Amino acid sequence: MIKFDVITIFPKIFDSYINESLIARAQKKKFIKINLHNLRKWTDDNHKTVDDRPFGGGLGMVLKVEPIYKAVAALKIRNSKFEIRNKSKVILFTPRGQKFTQKLAYKLSKLDQIIFICGRYEGVDQRVAEKIADMEISIGDYDLMGGELPAMVVIETISRLVPGVLGKPQLLKERTSEAGGFLEYAQYTRPPKFFVKKFRRASPEVWSVPKVLLSGNHKKIEEWKKQHGKVIE
Repeated sequence: MIKFDVITIFPKIFDSYINESLIARAQKKKFIKINLHNLRKWTDDNHKTVDDRPFGGGLGMVLKVEPIYKAVAALKIRNSKFEIRNKSKVILFTPRGQKFTQKLAYKLSKLDQIIFICGRYEGVDQRVAEKIADMEISIGDYDLMGGELPAMVVIETISRLVPGVLGKPQLLKERTSEAGGFLEYAQYTRPPKFFVKKFRRASPEVWSVPKVLLSGNHKKIEEWKKQHGKVIE
């Protein structure tokens, strides 16, 4: 089982995500475990302050290093049986981080525990990246309001690689390319011919499934998949 610990100031954002579909089933069957942690739990003042103004000026607020340090330290102690040094990673989401890829997902899927730090507002104190996080990750070349959506993306990408989560272990093997990435290709289902009548007097247009997929020739079908597919690395 792989354990995801998510540090956020908006844990309710995850409510529907972790309680629906395959993610909910994977947790029920104990293939994965998702724990949500409100960063405000690790504050000492009455206002539960987690952010402050940036030194040097600037727009917005920055998440403070102290509560994040306490949160990560507490979660590591709580999960010490997982041999933290070798089996756990602390990930900070930031647009400046390395690009999240399928290959990185494969590597992370071998861990026992991943602690996610979800930034908000104008960002996170740089000391978190330098002293606390093991790696910084970006899911794309764009800016979001926080790290919660990236956390969901990474959790889902990794979870589907955990044996048993998809229910069909052979599916991943069939769709893994020789290069070690993930082979993504177009897929079709019934009906083999779909008749679309665009205008009242015009003859219907036929949208057909490629004949090779209906041939029953498995060798040619595999060749077609490789030819028309894309390796996601």
